[in-house]
Amino acid sequence: MNKKVLAIDFGASSGRAIIGTFDGEKISLEEVHRFSNDPVTVNGTVYWDVLRLFHEIKQSLTKAGAAGGFDSIGIDTWGVDFGLLDKEGRLLENPVHYRDKRTSGLVDKAFETIPKEHFYELTGIQFMELNTVFQLYSLALQRPELLERADKLLFMPDLLAYMLTGKPATEYSIATTSQLVDINTKTWCGEIFDKLGIPLRLMGEISLPGETVRDLSPDIVSECGLDGAKKVISVCGHDTQSAITAVPSDKKDFIFLSSGTWSLFGTELDEPVVNATSLEMNVTNEGGCEGKTGFLKNITGLWLIQESRRHWLRHGREYSYADLEKLALEAEPFAHFIDPDYGEFGRMGNIPQRIRDYCKAKTGREPSDTGTVVRCIYESLAMKYRMTFEKIKACTGRDYSEIHVIGGGVKDGLLCQMTANACGVPVLAGPTEATVLGNIAVQLISQGCIRDVTEARKVIAQSEAIKVYTPENTEAWSEAYGRFLKINE
Repeated sequence: MNKKVLAIDFGASSGRAIIGTFDGEKISLEEVHRFSNDPVTVNGTVYWDVLRLFHEIKQSLTKAGAAGGFDSIGIDTWGVDFGLLDKEGRLLENPVHYRDKRTSGLVDKAFETIPKEHFYELTGIQFMELNTVFQLYSLALQRPELLERADKLLFMPDLLAYMLTGKPATEYSIATTSQLVDINTKTWCGEIFDKLGIPLRLMGEISLPGETVRDLSPDIVSECGLDGAKKVISVCGHDTQSAITAVPSDKKDFIFLSSGTWSLFGTELDEPVVNATSLEMNVTNEGGCEGKTGFLKNITGLWLIQESRRHWLRHGREYSYADLEKLALEAEPFAHFIDPDYGEFGRMGNIPQRIRDYCKAKTGREPSDTGTVVRCIYESLAMKYRMTFEKIKACTGRDYSEIHVIGGGVKDGLLCQMTANACGVPVLAGPTEATVLGNIAVQLISQGCIRDVTEARKVIAQSEAIKVYTPENTEAWSEAYGRFLKINE
């Protein structure tokens, strides 16, 4: 066997196209294209440059064809965002970025119509202003004429696949990020649509990962110089669920930390957990492969480092990520803590100053230099992971002896070590390309090359090197954790 498939993976700041070759035992990866994903602000609204992203997909197809070809394509992206099509299938406007301010205050406003406890009982999804339901609620309140003109809503991976094939579809994992799917029926929750004034007619029938297979349009095949028709397979469209599919664990009960711009910390369950405890800690139950549930907490992740670095670069201070890690290691430990999920940290701009303001308001002291700011971010993230680790164990009634760190954060050895130190269990770091491998795995399962997710995880485990971080200085970290909790209570 020498099966080749193409994974196109979009993150919040970049995208890449990677050919996965499966020889029957291992998957090898070859990157053929990488590109930036830059939002564009126009008259105060933040948009995704979707036509540019589609251009990059076509570049990916051309380069992949020239690199030896492929049999199928899968696309995964970040969650919640979407495009609206008119009756002729034309995009009405560029998709709006989840960090846009149009949803400010709408979570509490929605609770006036649908009480919080009932809302969570219906969907089991974590409340965040950026969720699709609140984006659509903002349109119902502020731009109802746009919803009236719209005929169909497609989430980002489904929208990009539609541009390639001309055929719409709605994949399960990405649909659940909307907070519009009924947790019990796994179909659209009519009550929410009705009470918030969102047209249910916009939503397509939901299919499970790997079920929907469409052909590339003849025009795309010709434009990209491909050697014949190719299949577009709806993989786990939400990048988090693609990453979970690739966790190289042979245990039924495992904890993962998908580390990147966002940190997704959780486990995989056969059934969702929706109770007072999971509501109190605002945990999400997202749809995954084979109908499983990704029971996890969305935590602001390396965004805090990335956006801080962008601020410093704008002001002529050119730090590499290695420079920032070195400065953090030189700074005093446990000097300052923040709550990484504090609302003001989610907006673009001067994150270092917001961190200083937060620390001063909480303790009267503030980080004095770049290294101290960066160390504050790293240590606060590790402490937030411990808090989430303990709450997930309480929700599930299970214990976990290790944490699998997957995704781009695998490369951040300092954060991996701090996570082990804070949580008091070993961290198994890898694979870095978890999202891509999960995307590839679903394509291979769909085509009968791999039996199921269990077998896919075994294949990935023998294809990738895993690095182990053993906990250090756990007593000092436990003492500091108490101060972290007190500061952020």
